[in-house]
Amino acid sequence: MPKYVFVTGGVMSSLGKGIVSSSIGKIFEAMGFEVTILKFDPYLNVDAGSQNPYQHGEVFVTDDGAETDLDLGHYERFLGKPLSKANNVTTGSLYQAVLAKERRGDFLGATVQIIPHLTQEIKSRIVQVGELTKSDIVIVEIGGTVGDIESQPFLEAIRQFGSEQKPEDVIYFHLTYVPLLRITGELKTKPTQHSVQELRRTGIKPHVIGCRSEVPISKDVRAKIALFCDVDLEHVYSLPDLDTVYKEPLYLDEQGLASQMAKLWNILPRQADLINWKKLVSTYMAPKNTVKIGMIGKYTKLSDAYLSVNEALKHAGIATENKVEIEWVDAETLTAPGEVEKLSKYDGLLVPGGFGYRGIEGKIEAARYARENKIPYLGLCLGLQVMTIEFARHVCGLKNANSTEFVPETPEPVVDTMASQKFITDKGGTMRLGSQPCVIEEGTLAYSIYNTNKIQERHRHRLEINNEYKPVLQEKGMVFSGINPTLNLVEIGEITNHPFMIGVQYHPEFKSRFETPHPLFLAFIKAASGFRNKKPEQKLI
Repeated sequence: MPKYVFVTGGVMSSLGKGIVSSSIGKIFEAMGFEVTILKFDPYLNVDAGSQNPYQHGEVFVTDDGAETDLDLGHYERFLGKPLSKANNVTTGSLYQAVLAKERRGDFLGATVQIIPHLTQEIKSRIVQVGELTKSDIVIVEIGGTVGDIESQPFLEAIRQFGSEQKPEDVIYFHLTYVPLLRITGELKTKPTQHSVQELRRTGIKPHVIGCRSEVPISKDVRAKIALFCDVDLEHVYSLPDLDTVYKEPLYLDEQGLASQMAKLWNILPRQADLINWKKLVSTYMAPKNTVKIGMIGKYTKLSDAYLSVNEALKHAGIATENKVEIEWVDAETLTAPGEVEKLSKYDGLLVPGGFGYRGIEGKIEAARYARENKIPYLGLCLGLQVMTIEFARHVCGLKNANSTEFVPETPEPVVDTMASQKFITDKGGTMRLGSQPCVIEEGTLAYSIYNTNKIQERHRHRLEINNEYKPVLQEKGMVFSGINPTLNLVEIGEITNHPFMIGVQYHPEFKSRFETPHPLFLAFIKAASGFRNKKPEQKLI
């Protein structure tokens, strides 16, 4: 039977429960245990696919096509392995499942209630993910904050779950915030005390308390928290702000978190092999060079909207010993006179995925500037479509080239809605999603990057390069180097007579890991580094 740890949050949201859960998982994985992580999201959406990035950050996509919370990205980047739709459950999907059972008559006429029917469904998902992954340790993160009305069914479910298991099989880990009162220099423990009290009102007594704060928490402060919250001092951990989230497993391991949790679980602790992780963190903290990447987007005030892209760039930077400075460029500003020329300060330009017309013309200008000035360019999903529209307009002479997403009646639809998508009316969960095959043509830039002609990458889109325009685009120097073998859809496009200009219809950022950077991002950062070195003002004397 697996061991379980339930991670709850208190005082305020956005404390980093996903990073803490990922870090705990990484430590135990480094000890040789099989680990999986399950995220319960309290909102009523069935999945994250229809949520605005301003409200919830990016939508992370799994191999099996689940549109999930961004914390799934943290889990995969830390654990270094793919997860599935079983690893992210929302209140909406739970109600949907319970009501489907009620309609089928599975409850034999019983009155369907939160307890026991919804809580039983929650508990079944916990058991299910452990069985599917054959895990030794199942980490369950409860979204939201203790005290939220939306979280109550989940807290009741994990309370019940704990009472149904052997006491030594379940650990409750409560993450709180310890504010620093700067005028006196004091760390205040009262919010943590109240948060634990609120948790205990639900019937859950935490075994372990993690204390987020701006600064490290002293032993005296931890002792006070231990006393007032009725936990052992050894089970109160300091979690100060760190200069990279990838330090978190090392910081927790140094405090002996895993060995203490192993004692609670009554299992023998092992030595965590974090040597490579430490080496990568050291490289990240002391890079040899710097590359500047301009991220051309429209959610420039919210980095979480492009979280996986940011992390993938960092991973590639570590592997090449470069600090990657990412600057968000508001695409809407680039159509103003003289603005696009400001992109000359960057060593590489990246256009990420997205939807909607806002900022599109600015992205097209950025793609044109990159092409004409030989600046390394990487286009992701929409970034490939933007690159194609720009090439069609300014190289192929198709002045009205556009996407039917932006101009439905465009006379030159070089980007068009996929045939399988044209009659779909429901928006949720209906895009082309998840892992899809791609065959790469030998002798192309894409082949030199992947060093293989068969790959699998994750998708999330409705539109594609229009095959009717491929001949004219190819005639002028665009190469469609990656094709889906079953649907004959363009997966990769690249521009000849350019050192590095490539766009992909998929989202490679979802498969980049801290210890194994994605080859496409690795190649992009190498190209950006080479471009930087060729700039006259940066030549070595």
